[in-house]
Amino acid sequence: MILKLDHIYKDYIQGKMVVPVLKDVSLHVEEGEYVAIMGPSGSGKSTLMNIVGCLDRPTKGTYELDGQNVLSLNDKAMAAVRLGKIGFVFQNFQLLSRQSALENVALPLVYAGVRKKVRKERAKEALVKVGLEDRVSFKPTQLSGGQKQRVAIARAIVNRPKILLADEPTGALDSKSSTQLMELFQKLNDDGVTIVMITHDPVVAGYAKRVVDIFDGEISERSPAAKEGINGNCGEESE
Repeated sequence: MILKLDHIYKDYIQGKMVVPVLKDVSLHVEEGEYVAIMGPSGSGKSTLMNIVGCLDRPTKGTYELDGQNVLSLNDKAMAAVRLGKIGFVFQNFQLLSRQSALENVALPLVYAGVRKKVRKERAKEALVKVGLEDRVSFKPTQLSGGQKQRVAIARAIVNRPKILLADEPTGALDSKSSTQLMELFQKLNDDGVTIVMITHDPVVAGYAKRVVDIFDGEISERSPAAKEGINGNCGEESE
């Protein structure tokens, strides 16, 4: 089991009011799985992603990542877990505009203390995996939206993380770029990368092998028949 969330609650304080966002959420993900978490705006999916990504702590509950109780760690140790075990892909790419594609991809390796020569080699390898070997020296302003997101994916996988977290990765892309990107995620998963993807789009969720719904802070597993229905919709949309 690569990811094990049990009985997770997350509350926020607004003035004197306690606002519950996540309510008794349990989610287990096996190594090599591809899971989509679907929900509308305000459902709690981004809060859940922040907890899975060790960017936030729950109010209550337990969380094990790769067999480690991450909630027992201090902030510095948790940051090390984020760097070494989790790759992030965000909707708006979050690339450094003055840095080349290669330099953007190599950034996590800088933080990890990897030597410059090795950084360059591994960053190039990651760009090859996402089909951008001919864009190594390009800056973000010279890339299309789909290419920017491919650079972001290369950056996310360059540290060889245990799990890849994608938060609405196609939200800023057109339909053609979205389809190409989802095919890339599928290829990465076929190569053994564990993926957890947050989305509100059933077409995007259709690429996952498992779908979990979140609504009003509670999650439910999609039945196999319902999952087949999503795949059918996905096929229709992509024709």
